Amino acid sequence: MVQEIRSNEPQYVCVVAIEKITGNQDEEIMTLGVSADDAKAQAMQLLADNYQFQKAQIAELMQQAKIEPIGQWCAPKLASED
Repeated sequence: MVQEIRSNEPQYVCVVAIEKITGNQDEEIMTLGVSADDAKAQAMQLLADNYQFQKAQIAELMQQAKIEPIGQWCAPKLASED
């Protein structure tokens, strides 16, 4: 799944390490959202749909998830900021 950064909207990234469950070293998923809750909800849906994780597994993974704002790093630079 590919997600696009939307300019001039707050953006959040949710990073979930899933190596503990899949056994694949350093495996993680990343989702983007317009809010922290949106990024988290998308991550939970991805874990359920693509990996068929159970609710308890998803809850455990989400406790370790990192959710951070990223909009300021990805926003296009304005000409006046040069």
